[in-house]
Amino acid sequence: MNANAGAEEEPPRTARAGAGGAAGPSVGASGASEAPSGRRLDSGRWAAGSAAALLIVLGFLPVAQWAGGSLDGLYAGLVREWVSGSAIAVGLGAVLAICSRDVPALWPAQRLTRMATRIDGWAARRPRHCDAAIAGGATALALLLAVWLFNARPILIDEIAQLRQAQIFAGGHLWLTAPRFPAFVSSLLMVNAGGRLYSQFPPGGPAMLALGQLLGAPWIVDPVAAGVSILAFAALVRRAEARPVVRAGAVVLFACAPFALFMSASHMNHVTALMWLLVGAAAVAAALADDTPHPLLAAASGFAFGAAATIRPADALAFAIPAAVWYLARVWRDPTRWGDIVAAGLGLALPIGAMMAVDAATTGAPLRLGYAVLWGSGHTLGFHRAPWGEAHTPLRGLVHVNTYLLQLQRYLFETPIPSLLPAVIALASARRLTAVDRYLLASAGLLLAVYFAYFHEGFYLGPRFVFPLVPVLALWTARAPAALRGRLAERPLLYRGAVYTLAVSAGVAIVVGIPVRALAHARTGASERWATPQVASAAGVHGALVFVREPWDAQLVARMWALGVSHPDAEVLYAHVDACRLELALTALEQDASDGGTASGTASGTATRPGATVGAPTATRAAGAATGVLRALLRDSARVHRQALASGVTVHMQDGYEPAPVCLARVREMLVGTAPLAPFLLLDDGNIYARDLHERDTLLVAAYPGRPVYLLRTDGPGAEALPRFFPYRPPASAPALSP
Repeated sequence: MNANAGAEEEPPRTARAGAGGAAGPSVGASGASEAPSGRRLDSGRWAAGSAAALLIVLGFLPVAQWAGGSLDGLYAGLVREWVSGSAIAVGLGAVLAICSRDVPALWPAQRLTRMATRIDGWAARRPRHCDAAIAGGATALALLLAVWLFNARPILIDEIAQLRQAQIFAGGHLWLTAPRFPAFVSSLLMVNAGGRLYSQFPPGGPAMLALGQLLGAPWIVDPVAAGVSILAFAALVRRAEARPVVRAGAVVLFACAPFALFMSASHMNHVTALMWLLVGAAAVAAALADDTPHPLLAAASGFAFGAAATIRPADALAFAIPAAVWYLARVWRDPTRWGDIVAAGLGLALPIGAMMAVDAATTGAPLRLGYAVLWGSGHTLGFHRAPWGEAHTPLRGLVHVNTYLLQLQRYLFETPIPSLLPAVIALASARRLTAVDRYLLASAGLLLAVYFAYFHEGFYLGPRFVFPLVPVLALWTARAPAALRGRLAERPLLYRGAVYTLAVSAGVAIVVGIPVRALAHARTGASERWATPQVASAAGVHGALVFVREPWDAQLVARMWALGVSHPDAEVLYAHVDACRLELALTALEQDASDGGTASGTASGTATRPGATVGAPTATRAAGAATGVLRALLRDSARVHRQALASGVTVHMQDGYEPAPVCLARVREMLVGTAPLAPFLLLDDGNIYARDLHERDTLLVAAYPGRPVYLLRTDGPGAEALPRFFPYRPPASAPALSP
């Protein structure tokens, strides 16, 4: 993909009364402006051809598997889907094409041409009305999906942590005071350091959710952001594509892509980040559309990219660097445009400065994100050891990128044929590109490069890290029918078969693929969807202390955090130590801390707060000692494996190790039913929710006297089992157990 997005010809301009600009250049079959020189024509072909080749290699082939990596059976499953799905779509398309020769009604070319002409005319006369109608419809559909699929609740722990931070922001704070007993209320992705509690995520995403939180409906933020994204994309596409029907088709595809719709119904920050990226890209294209400086548009583009950086810095980097190249290329030709770069820099500085101020108030350093506090330097881009010890290598990065593009084949459009196939056809057929095309391809290529160098593999509702590719792929997918017409002009039967194949594929996706995927999403996170402010009052639970019984492994991790074990070390220990041995070791450490008089400091987290009984150096030494004791258990990690005990119930076990009675009791509890704590920490219903820690529960009972006490767990171990409230009396304290 061409990294020099801004070094070529600008997108076509439309003549405007009083605008001072001439009519735009002529448009060829690809819909892009005619290249005035062979060099630029070749550059466009090279960029589009490179993009097509990349999609073919990494989106259709198991390259990572051939190189020695593992795709965990993804490719084999996709091949089966492609063979069966394509057989249906291509076979039915061929039959319809053959029959259309004798049944003219099957190919009403004149009627379709008249309809396309009317749509083309309406879209050309009222482009903004058309865009607004599409954006409004998509927003309404995303709002309905948010309620139907997710009950307007966050499901993934990332969503939950960001919504907790949004609640903190909406309450007028940047952070909360660290809890007295962190083991009871700690949660993944929440930082508890320096006496402060806040989310690990950059502040921009939670700030967007806080706007909805102030209205009492944070779940509306992503659907509204999706609508704004569609409008920004439409403005961008108008500068990349001259044909109104293709433009409208690209906007519709972006708005209705299942991956985009399902993500827009969530609380994920990918949606708001993409909104700002598209606003920034549209502003850049508008600012550089003619020879007149546009400092206000340039400032808007810088602000938008800066806002995206406060949400997802890596995504902003991928789109901002090609924009900067585009600005610099224009200044190289016209030095009077320096004002645009200065304005863009000032716009960029505003949200970045705000993020630095928030970071300084929370992490203690303006350039230190919560990620680094929680996970250390291993969270950065590059090839190094991941926070939990596993090395991120170029091969692992190749596995990630290969996986993302293969997953897009399934999740992008949910079609029986590979979803990337139409885009590949259009890219391979492209004769020239506009500046906007080159900019988007450069940004897409840089995005893949960024996540090639990122250690974590992100998946939720689809390959979420490459979510910004959706508008780019929608544009090229919309160009596929015209590309086929150009390629198959002398083979009308093949052209008809190709069009019918695409139509059948779209029909199967609408009737089968998308509903099946929606039902699958609706069956995930039963406890998270159930955790609404109304459930306690409906059960008659008011002003209570509610202990949530989490799975055993979650309890072990929380107890390690409370002893000062870092998140990376806790991840390694959880994954490579027998759960029973870890249980016994933690109990002994907690008992030693209590006997030594440090439980209120080390275990409660007060050691790092002003006025604590145990100073920070003492707490650090205690945490180091606890980590050393626990890391000694790793010597037997080669004999530890993950054992499935029931549906959704697994535990790490060491070969030949006989579990203690307390460990068997924890296993029985998991088989009876557990529930996640994190979604209940979001509730403000008058109850106090805390993690069930068995004998240690008496600490909270004493801290909140007079409150009725309940236990919350699912009524069974199944993934779809719903939680229930049970009257609860914490067990009496037990003697310490030796590991």
